[in-house]
Amino acid sequence: MKDNDTGISPELLLQAYMSGIFPMAEGRDDPELFWVDPRRRGIFPLDGFHISRSLAREIRRMDYTVTFDQDFEGVMEGCAERPETWINDEIRALYGALHARGNAHSVEVWNLEGDLIGGVYGVSLGAAYFGESMFSRRTGGSKIALAWLIDRLRLTGFTLFDTQFLTDHLASLGAEEISRADYHARLHEALRLRADFDAAPAQDRDGLLKRLRGR
Repeated sequence: MKDNDTGISPELLLQAYMSGIFPMAEGRDDPELFWVDPRRRGIFPLDGFHISRSLAREIRRMDYTVTFDQDFEGVMEGCAERPETWINDEIRALYGALHARGNAHSVEVWNLEGDLIGGVYGVSLGAAYFGESMFSRRTGGSKIALAWLIDRLRLTGFTLFDTQFLTDHLASLGAEEISRADYHARLHEALRLRADFDAAPAQDRDGLLKRLRGR
């Protein structure tokens, strides 16, 4: 079954992730997708998230709430609303299909008025989580989403958090870059294990900060 015009099915997309590659588009209006296999890969060590004082203050604030998998499409929309994006209609349809199958998950950050102010989404297979994109409509929105995501991945048995590429922003939060060979070895090991994104116990601000700081 094909879910879009590119001929890529959700099954093929999952096989691609298991092989260490992922799709992108040149732009929002370009219907073509191409496969990417970076020579150097960005990853987030799950025990290495950097909590700055300013981020800790943002996390402790009581003017937001966090949900998981409550508005996957809204998070994708937020990630795609920047002037230039690789998220086209085909990407949105494919990852929406993965979400419906339980293989893609989102974190949503809301203000108290019910507006979506930040989020992140990605794909899960075995004990690997492949981060796709994140966005922020308020200062700190994406960092808050990322902190809650990493805490959840740790709580539910994930061992690999793939960020695809390493940006200065991600590096400032603790992400690092590894070789393609090292990445494939870690991916192979993570795919042998089992994690359950939905099995997390209740998360709270203080407990999250203590866990991410290793206390």
